[in-house]
Order: sequence, then structure tokens, then C-alpha cells
Amino acid sequence: MVFLSAQLLVRSRGPDEFWRKRQIFKLAAHFYGRRRNCYKLAIKGVHRSLLFATRARELKKQDMKELWETRIDAAAQEHGITFKTLMEGLTRCNILLNRKSLATLAVWEPRTFKSLSDIACTKAKLGQVKNVANNSLPTTVISKGLIDELD
Repeated sequence: MVFLSAQLLVRSRGPDEFWRKRQIFKLAAHFYGRRRNCYKLAIKGVHRSLLFATRARELKKQDMKELWETRIDAAAQEHGITFKTLMEGLTRCNILLNRKSLATLAVWEPRTFKSLSDIACTKAKLGQVKNVANNSLPTTVISKGLIDELD
């Protein structure tokens, strides 16, 4: 590109300006009104929408974690133990399932979750964890304490 004067050279922003603006307009394509067509307004709108999208991703993760904990807590309450006791018993047994897996088991595999809650309850009772609701050990789990009682 040949410039006939220094003023034209200074005013030229190069070929990248078109593509830079095009990128902003692509991101603003679904906006209403002038925010979609005016570059200055489009920049503000795109920046704001990207900011909200970043926050929304974090909020989505928090919402999912709360949902999983609610599902696990409800399923644990059905089997007579608390969420905290369930998690404590599972960690003492080295059953390292995350909240998402436990919530999936609670919804789609209730018998599997029941067996996990029985194991956690037994381990919590044998480990003297406070606030265990049931006074009796589950009969479906064979533990060291039950073997000693049978002998």
C-alpha cells in the first residue's frame, strides 16, 4: 500500500481493523438494536456479555454441586443416616466416590446406594463417629465387630 502523504499513513490502521471489527460484530450478532450494528456500542455489549458468561460458568458449577449434595442428603435420609455421616463413613472405608457419582447412584441405582450407605453407617458406628442416628448395625454388612459377636 502506497501512501502519498504522512497524514494518510497515520490515519491508516492497517488491514487488521476490518477483521478486528468483524470479530466483535460476530459476537454481537444476536444483540438487539444499535448494540449489534454500532461498533462502539457493540464493544461494550460484547465485553459485558463475556463478563456475565464467565460468572455464569462459576454459578453453574456451584448450582450443580448444591443439587448433588441435596440428592445425596435426601437419599441418605431415606436410609436413616445424615449426609455428613455418610461421607465420613465412606472416606474411612477408602470409598472415594465424588458427589456427582454418589448423586447418580442415589437417583438411578438406589440398591447400590443403599449398600454404600450401610457400609458407611457400619464403619461410622465402629469408628465411634458422633451423631449416628441408628442404634443397630445394618445386618447386610459383615464387619469385624459382627464376626467377633458370632464367635
